[in-house]
This record gives sequence, C-alpha cells and structure tokens, in this order.
Amino acid sequence: MFRIRVFCSFISLILFLSTSLAQNAATTIQRQPVLDGSSMDKSVDPCEDFYTYSCGNWMKKNPIPPDQSSWGAYSKLQDETLLQLRGLLESASAPDPKRSSVEQKVGDYYASCMDEKAVEAAGATPLRRALEEIENLHSKDQLADLASRMADEGVLFEFGSQPDFRDANQVIAGLDQGGLGLPDRDYYLKEDAKSPDLRKAYVTHVQKMFELLGEKPQAASWEAQTVMHIETALAKGSLTRVERREPKNLDHKMTSEQLAALSPSFHWNQYFAKVGLGPVPSLNVATPEFFKIMESELKSEDLANWKAYLRWHLVHANAPYLSSPLVNENFDFYSKTLRGVEQIQPRWKRCVNYVDNDLGEALGQAYVEKYFSPEAKQSALKMVREIDSAMEQDIKSRSWMSDVTKQRALEKLHTVVNKIGYPDKWRDYSRLEIIRGDEAGNAVRARNFEFQRDLYKIGKPLDRGEWAMTPPTVNAYYDPQKNEINFPAGVLQPPLFDANSDAAPNYGNTGGTIGHELTHGFDDEGRQFDAQGNLRDWWTAEDEKAFVERATCISDQYAQYTIVDDIKINSKLTLGEDVADLGGLILAYGAWKGDTQGQKLQPVDGFTPEQRFFIGYAQSWCTNERDETKRLRATIDPHSPEKYRANGVVANMPEFQQAFHCKPSSTLVRQNACRVW
Repeated sequence: MFRIRVFCSFISLILFLSTSLAQNAATTIQRQPVLDGSSMDKSVDPCEDFYTYSCGNWMKKNPIPPDQSSWGAYSKLQDETLLQLRGLLESASAPDPKRSSVEQKVGDYYASCMDEKAVEAAGATPLRRALEEIENLHSKDQLADLASRMADEGVLFEFGSQPDFRDANQVIAGLDQGGLGLPDRDYYLKEDAKSPDLRKAYVTHVQKMFELLGEKPQAASWEAQTVMHIETALAKGSLTRVERREPKNLDHKMTSEQLAALSPSFHWNQYFAKVGLGPVPSLNVATPEFFKIMESELKSEDLANWKAYLRWHLVHANAPYLSSPLVNENFDFYSKTLRGVEQIQPRWKRCVNYVDNDLGEALGQAYVEKYFSPEAKQSALKMVREIDSAMEQDIKSRSWMSDVTKQRALEKLHTVVNKIGYPDKWRDYSRLEIIRGDEAGNAVRARNFEFQRDLYKIGKPLDRGEWAMTPPTVNAYYDPQKNEINFPAGVLQPPLFDANSDAAPNYGNTGGTIGHELTHGFDDEGRQFDAQGNLRDWWTAEDEKAFVERATCISDQYAQYTIVDDIKINSKLTLGEDVADLGGLILAYGAWKGDTQGQKLQPVDGFTPEQRFFIGYAQSWCTNERDETKRLRATIDPHSPEKYRANGVVANMPEFQQAFHCKPSSTLVRQNACRVW
C-alpha cells in the first residue's frame, strides 16, 4: 500500500541514565538551547563545511552510546522523552482504584513488560499454540486460513486499508509486497562486497532462532536455507524503493476475481472471510508482479518448506517479547550486525517504546497534559501559518509555472490541514484486552487490535482526523492522501523548538521542518496528488517538464555525495526529501523575514540574526552515526545523511552565502544553484 511521506531523522533509542533521573525527569532534564555556541567548531570555515562548523564540537562531546546506532539532536531529545514517559508509566503501573480503565491498561502493559522473571519463565511457550497450528497443516490449500491468523505479523504480504488513489475520501482494502526478514529486497539481490556476507549472517541467524525453538541443528540449517530461498524469490518480485516512489506504480485497483487470477493457489475469499471482512468486491493491489511470483512459489514449494517459512516469521515477529535467548539473538543480528549497535537497550527503554507503539494515544494524553503547554502549541501554529503564507507567495512568484498550474497549486496549499501536538479525538482502546503478567500475550493482542482497527476502516469514509504518529513522537510527517502536515508534541520541544528562544534559530530549526513537510505536498511525489488527496495529473505538460528539470538539478547534486566507503547517495531515492529540505528552509527564511519585518534585530553571542537562523538549522542535524547504519540507510532511507542535509541545502542559498560572506570560489557556493520552490 502507498505509504505516507514521512520526514524522519532515523531516531534511535537512547542510553539509560539512571533510575532517579527517570523518576524526576521533569525537574532534572537540562535542555540544550535551540542554538548552542559550545557545540560549534569555529576553526572551520563555514563556507567550506557549514555542518562541521555548526556541529564539530557537538560531535566530539557526544560519542555514540553503546546501545545506539547513531546519536544526534533528535535522539537526545527522544532520550529525554523516554525518561519523561518512564516516570508516567511507573506511576500508572502502581495500584490505584481511582485510575481510569485506559490508564490501568497502560500501567498493566508496562508492568507486564517489566516483569522480567515472568517473561523468562515463559520462554517460548507463548508461541506453542501457533506452532502447533503450523505443524497441523495438512495441505497448501490451508495456507490462506493460517495466513489470516498471522495477518498482523506480515506473513507473505501486507494487507490493510488505504485511501482510494482515485477517490481519497473512500477507504478500500489494499494488498502489497512483504514477507521478507531482511530490511529490503535489495539485500537479497545485491552483489557488492558486503551483501553476500550479510546474507550468510542472516541464514545463520534464522538457523539459531530455529534451534532456540527446539530444532536440531541439521534440521534448523535446512529450514534456514529454505526460508532464504523463498524470501529471495519474493524479493525478485518486489518493487525497488525507487520504483515505489512513483505513486502510479502502486495504483492497481482490481476486482477479487482479477486478484484470484493473479494467484489462484491462494484462497483469497477464504482469507478475507477469516480476517473478518467477508466479500471484498474490489481492492488495490500495489504490486501485481509480486503476487505472480507468490503464486509461482505456492505451486513449486512443498508444504514442509512453507511450514518452515511460517515458523520463522512467527518467531521473528514475536522475538522481542520472549525470553532473553530469543531477544538477544534477535538483537545480535538486527541491531549488532546490521546497525553496529554494541549492546542491547535496558529493559525499561524497550518497554516504554512498546507501550508508546501499542497504546500511544493513551500514553500520549498523559504526556501532553504534563509536557506540552498551550503556549507552545499556539507558538508553533503561528509559525505554521507564516510559512503557509511564505509558500503562497513563493508559488505566485515562480516564473516557470503557468497561471493555471499556480491556481491549482494554491488551491492545494489552502486545503492543507495543520495538525499540531495531538489529535482532537483520542483513540478508543476499550476493546483491547491487557492482562497483567502476560507480556507476549499483550503484544499479540495489541497487534491484532491495531490490525482489526485498520480493517474496520474499509468501505467507510476516510477519517481525516486520525494521526499516524503518537503525541510523544520526536518526528513529523506529511500525508499526501489527507493533504496534511502533522507535528506531534514530542518534536515541539527544546532543542528543536523553544517558544522562549529568539525567533531566528527557531525558524531555522523547526521552521525549516515545517517548511519541509509543507514542501512534500509539492515534491516529485506529493505534487501528483490534488487538493483532496486524489492521484491526479493537475500539471500542464510544460510545467511538469520545468519541474522535472529543476528537480533533476538537485538529484544530480546529491548523487555526488559519498555516504561511507565508496557508497554514493542514491539521489533518486532521496529526491523528495532533498527537494523538501531545500524548499523548506527557503520557506522558513522567507517566513522569518516576514515575521520580523521592520524590527531592528541585534546580534546575539556574536552572531547576526541571519547567521543564527542558519546555525539553528544546521544544529538540528548534529549527529554521529555508525558505519553499519550508514550502509543500511544507503539502501533503505529516503533521507540524505545529516551532513548533506545541512551543506547540500545552504550551498544553494545566496542568503547563506551573504550571511557568512562566502567567496564565489567557496565550496558551499554553487555556481549553478538548484531551486524548485
């Protein structure tokens, strides 16, 4: 299914500080200012490497904690947020007869997760019933029935709801590629120096997990090779991430009969009935070729092979909630091997994140009440409105756009919904059963609750009030089919945003992010959706050509940057984010100048207001990152590395070059500067 465009800094969880810190988080957290002069390395010429100039000392003072894959401004803020959430959860987990039912569920979920003794005693027994169901399969004709009971674990494919590409107000069923254990289809198919070794490590990991379920080494080895064989075939039928960036590649509305013709060996009507839908007259099949390959595999692989595949995906989906041998083996491959993380996070961090993932809006209510002031919301809304106005002026001033396309762009801009802090209507968790002391069971029931909640949307009007992130999340996103930008309360905190700071770095930091999300509505993907979120070509041919020419300038620029070793940025994958980074900062600069027009702004700490704007932006990207994570991101991340999110953007902005008096020959003065918006 088409996934929303999400601005994301690849936040990872953070280092445990101390119990006392967590319990008194509200009073002990020392927040870094939006602009921190001590983080800078002023020995570096800002016109040659603005990122290191702004972040050099920060990187020296902030080595990556051993339980992190990277460490940056966003992950440090996430660290502080986890401490705050831990304090709320520890309070909620204590017995209190006056507590509401939803508060009790949050507390019971966390307490169950923290009951390490009970989790260790359970071992892998929470999987026993599902393993027996797999073992009792007598025919491949039963695969659809079993897959329906494992649907929330992403077995074979992804299934759920989505807005209709052609009528975004209606929610339909959607099928998409899936069923892989490695992070991306390219991991199965690439032949670079690292990929074969990673595939061997993956097979070894799968074998170890089978052995932890009680399999003999020889049998486990055969099963692991079988899993790799099936997943490699599915990978060959999967679209690449670059191909998936083209929405039209994912738009294939079909009848159930047409779907059955793609893969007749899978009993779709039985599957739909078993997940609780009944007949499905039509649905979107994002990747038809994938389901052709799935059909081929269903025919060619015998039942024993499919049983091995199903067992693997069962244990893979549930490993984080089981006893330490399974948890540690899961960590060793997915965190240590793939990301270079040295040690597993302490249990409380994992538990806080599980609660946020499964009961996030219930936990979010308590977080917002304590940590997100009405003043912060109003200040953020003011900035959003000013950046909206800057975008309106920008569209009107684009000489390469015709009046007819400008009018449609303005219609879309004026329809964008700005969601700040938290949803207007909180999610109802009354049908989710949480049993204190049943960690794995709670995780399974929460996953199934979310799956069923998602299916319930099918056939109904789109709920445009729903959020796709929880309030404590340190992130933001734009959704092209709802035509909205969302900024959770968690990201509107220092050092990313501070209502008490001077405006310049606030606009450079959070203002740039707001502009980034707004620009996503007009990047190479977002521009293909109209004001109502429908996939529709509303551009003239000449304007589309002019857009592509300008976007190609950015793509060509970023293709020259090296991530790690000899790996260059896949600028076709990162194009939307790179366009949004540049457009967003240009909009933020214009909004800031408009907001402060007529004011006599004075230097602060030796930096002019213009310099503070750009330093505030660059310091939002201060990050240290492990080489393994850089390699992973090169394959799966649509965002460029943080260094180039700073340097690549300012190199195209004359305002930056004027602020720092850069010479025409400086590295960060592009002679043929790129600009779309």
